[in-house]
Amino acid sequence: MSDTPIYTLGIDIGSTTSKCVILKDGTEIAAQALEVAGIGTSGAQETIQKVLAAAGLSQEQISASVVTGYGRKHFGGDAVSVSELSCHAMGAHWVFPEVRTIIDIGGQDAKVISLNESGMMESFVMNDKCAAGTGRFLDVMANILKLDISQLEVQAAAAQAPVSISSTCTVFAESEVISQLSGGAAIPDVVAGICNSVASRVCGLARRLGIREQVCMSGGVALNNGVRSAIARDLGVEIRYDSKAQLFGAIGAALHAYRRYVKTNSSNNQ
Repeated sequence: MSDTPIYTLGIDIGSTTSKCVILKDGTEIAAQALEVAGIGTSGAQETIQKVLAAAGLSQEQISASVVTGYGRKHFGGDAVSVSELSCHAMGAHWVFPEVRTIIDIGGQDAKVISLNESGMMESFVMNDKCAAGTGRFLDVMANILKLDISQLEVQAAAAQAPVSISSTCTVFAESEVISQLSGGAAIPDVVAGICNSVASRVCGLARRLGIREQVCMSGGVALNNGVRSAIARDLGVEIRYDSKAQLFGAIGAALHAYRRYVKTNSSNNQ
C-alpha cells in the first residue's frame, strides 16, 4: 500500500449546524470545523471549505467523502449518504470504545442508540415528533429568558431550588416557564427546571431501549452540563463526555468514508 496518507471527509448536516471532520488514515483528526448554519443554508459548503483550509488540503486530496445528518438527502455534492444513527455509533465508539449506549440530542430530535462490543448499532429509539427533549426546546426556552444558549449551563449550576416544568409540549412548557417567572422564581431555578425537563424526556426514551453501561452523549446538547448532569442523576449512571461530542456524527462519517475507500481499493488490487 502507498505511503501517501489517506484523507477522508465526514460531513454532518444538522438542522441548525454543519460539522465537518477530516481524518488521516482513519486514525487521526487532521482538521475539524463547525458552522451554526444547517439544512437549507450554505452552511455545509462553507464548513467544507473551512475544514479543507484548516487541514491545508484541496478537495482533490480527499480520497472519499460521506455525508450524514438531518440534511444529508439535500446535499448537492458527490459524497455517499449514510444514516446519522450509524455515523454517531461509529464516531462515539471511535472516541469511547467501551460505550454501549449513546444518548444523542440534536436540534430537532433525540435518539438513544445501543451498540455491541464492535461498536455496531444493535437497536435504537427516537423522538422526532415533538420538540420537547431536543435542542429546539432549549433554544425556545433560552429565547424566553433572553439568554444565549451557552449561558444555560452556568445558570443551571447556580440553581438553589429547581422548579418543575411538567408540560410535555413546548408551547405549554413556554407558558409554564412564563408563569414561574411571574410567580417570582429565580432564573437559575427555572433554567435548572428546563434542563431537568429535557433530561426527563430523553431518559424515558433510554429506559424504553434499556441502558447498558458505559453511556455517553453526542450532539450539540451534550455540551450543556446542566442537561448531562440531570440525565446522569435520572438514570443513575455516569455519562461519559468528550469536547468533540458535537462532532461524533462527522467523525463517524469520515470513518465510514475511510473504510469504504480501503475496502474498494483492496478489492481492486486483488
